[in-house]
Amino acid sequence: MDTAPLTATEFSSAVTAITGAFGDPTRRDIYLHVREADNGVTAAETAAAFDLHPNVARHHLDKLAAGGYVEVAVERAEGATAGRPSKHYRISDPGIPLELPVRQDAVLVNLLGRALALLPSEQAEAMAEEVGAEVGRSMAESLGTDEVHRSFQSAMYVVAEALTAHGFAARAERAADNRLRIVSEHCPFGGAPIEHPVICAVDRGLVRGMLSTLYGEATAEMRSSLPMGDAVCITDVTG
Repeated sequence: MDTAPLTATEFSSAVTAITGAFGDPTRRDIYLHVREADNGVTAAETAAAFDLHPNVARHHLDKLAAGGYVEVAVERAEGATAGRPSKHYRISDPGIPLELPVRQDAVLVNLLGRALALLPSEQAEAMAEEVGAEVGRSMAESLGTDEVHRSFQSAMYVVAEALTAHGFAARAERAADNRLRIVSEHCPFGGAPIEHPVICAVDRGLVRGMLSTLYGEATAEMRSSLPMGDAVCITDVTG
């Protein structure tokens, strides 16, 4: 039976589903942290506990809230009578057993791989990178206006921190040729890119999309990756 090619919208929807459920270990740890806090937590407290930028911590907490795992209340800290109220995140129903959909991401990655296989390789790679760029721009915008218009180097550090928060275990570093690059020691897509290397274009797009908002237009080129047989993924970036 012939299968109709995916439209750009259908492909975008598949990738968006992936990026919304990366199976991010940091987010799961934050959820456990919230469960243990009787009075709830703030983004600032969570950022301090996990050594994250406050806006990255807030992004994780808001994702948990959007999924119905936590509820949000704007209130002052316990015992405080002055000062601006802040968002407090607490478990929606502490009596519910701990059940996180940690395997949902594997199903979605498999779906993405099958979807990519239906497209010509060049078209699939271009679409995967552009969808990654769209998600990257959205990620950068969620960090707030304070993060916009940074220097190229500081923007790269923010990109690495945001990618780490989404399961990439990434860092920004300067290579021997003096170019900046993103090194990712973990792939949230699991082993799927080995079977479908075009998935790596999503990573490249994420970097390019975030930088376009935080700094300006930049090019990203994959130097090493799991499909190439490397232990880490390295993306060279030129601003």
